Amino acid sequence: MSNYSENPFKWRHFQSDLILLCVRWYLRYSLSYRDLEEMMLERGLQVDHTTIYRWVQQYAPELERRCRPHLKPTTDSWRVDETYIKVKKQWVYLYRALDSQGKTLNFWLSPTRDGEAAKRFLLKTLTASYCSQSRVINVDKNAAYPKAFSELKAAGSIPEGCKLRQIKYLNNIVEQDHRFIKRLTKPGMGFFSFETAWRTLQGFEVMNMLRKGQLQGVEKGDVRGQVTLVAGLFTVAI
Repeated sequence: MSNYSENPFKWRHFQSDLILLCVRWYLRYSLSYRDLEEMMLERGLQVDHTTIYRWVQQYAPELERRCRPHLKPTTDSWRVDETYIKVKKQWVYLYRALDSQGKTLNFWLSPTRDGEAAKRFLLKTLTASYCSQSRVINVDKNAAYPKAFSELKAAGSIPEGCKLRQIKYLNNIVEQDHRFIKRLTKPGMGFFSFETAWRTLQGFEVMNMLRKGQLQGVEKGDVRGQVTLVAGLFTVAI
């Protein structure tokens, strides 16, 4: 349980609605921390970019945790793929899974791209409470997936009737979705630690889910509804 469940903004110098606005904008749009510092200055508010960075690090994982119980059900046809993220000038691997309708199922950041990483990610997704039981898992030609799939199936972690398909074109939907996340990471010019990358990516991913209409009571394109939902999750008046 998070330490911020009761009052996540306790002891903060700035108002909770301003903090949430900066966090939400950073996680939703292709902005740098300095961009947001200037945007707040236009509103007559002096907020240092390092302060906004600390807010994102603190509240992005909390936003993801609070959104998870409100996710809509997904389909049983999955698309699994990984993309590259730069951390300390080194490439690491962001594993991502979407369903056949483009809804994000899960994501996981790994320093390696191998059978063990694939296995851990598949298991993480299979055990997520909001994910429908998988009927088919579509992957690319990465040889790590068949091995991971076979081991998990032998262990009983994958439903007996579930199939693995290595058909690259079926993964176009997840490859297109990668681009949205990658676009958000560009203004920051990479991350300085694995931990800060993971915290920020949790926020990017959950705001992408919200943008796609994956949370109950809010449809895709309902921007005001999205703002209201996030504020409500943190009990912030807007």
